[in-house]
Amino acid sequence: MAAGLIKRSVAIAGHRTSISLEPVFWTALVAAAAAQDRPLNALIAEIDEARTTNLSSAIRVWLFTKSNAAVPRR
Repeated sequence: MAAGLIKRSVAIAGHRTSISLEPVFWTALVAAAAAQDRPLNALIAEIDEARTTNLSSAIRVWLFTKSNAAVPRR
């Protein structure tokens, strides 16, 4: 598995910005948008609105929180 960052440009909030993520995070983000039947940019915009740190970190935290919520608790 490639561990390097992949940089992509997306349009959110009326402007273009670039996001750098590892391939596994891009895969999970695209899957999350598809599971919600939403455009990728719409999901990224939602994460962007709620973030308190840089966007790439906010996306990673959002994905971790989403996946962690799916883990059954004892």
